[in-house]
Amino acid sequence: MNEENCIGIIGGTGEQGMGLALRWAAAGRRVRLGSRAKARAEEAAEKIRTTLGRLAEIEALTNQEVVASSDIMLLAVPFQAQIGTLAGLRTLFRPGQLLIDCTVPLESAIGGSLTRLMSVWDGSAAQLAAKHVPEGVSVAAAFQNIPAYALQHPGDSVECDVLVCADDRDSRERVRPWVEAIPGCRYVDGGRLENARIMESITALLIGINRRYKVRGAGIRFTGLSEKIEP
Repeated sequence: MNEENCIGIIGGTGEQGMGLALRWAAAGRRVRLGSRAKARAEEAAEKIRTTLGRLAEIEALTNQEVVASSDIMLLAVPFQAQIGTLAGLRTLFRPGQLLIDCTVPLESAIGGSLTRLMSVWDGSAAQLAAKHVPEGVSVAAAFQNIPAYALQHPGDSVECDVLVCADDRDSRERVRPWVEAIPGCRYVDGGRLENARIMESITALLIGINRRYKVRGAGIRFTGLSEKIEP
């Protein structure tokens, strides 16, 4: 089995995790959907099968089972759960794995506004995640700027550029196929992981735009780039 064609989602029962799982399963990718409670993962997986058909390759697991069995993982938990989740899984990570973080430190995590970003001492939520995984596990930041609403309608094109940040190009390139598997999404190399703080702030901006224009699927596009970028 080619494990690069399979992704595990830690916290896959939320809107963003389920939306991405739905899109990847629709593209014929294998998805391991994780949750703290396996019953919740099974319920979410069944909803996706109901939408896509019984042949959708989606497996319901606990978060622990996702980390133990996957080479590529997405962390899709709220910011307030990020560090606790990683701490509970730390002993299960192994060298060579890639963790894609799509966490955004919105003020709503502490009862504030959805359109305001909190300052993170390490620079960004993705950099914070990198400090809480063992040495040898790579961390990339991606998918923060795709609206969950757009992901949950598999018949529609998403129409959003996806910035991918990581401290080495190989890690960024491992994320590229997962971006390009979603119709309408275009991979954009966002450089080093420290640039994730910019991506996270764009999410807060997009939420505000959605509210002001009374829409649910605002995304971002970069002009002047070819359809498939080769930096």
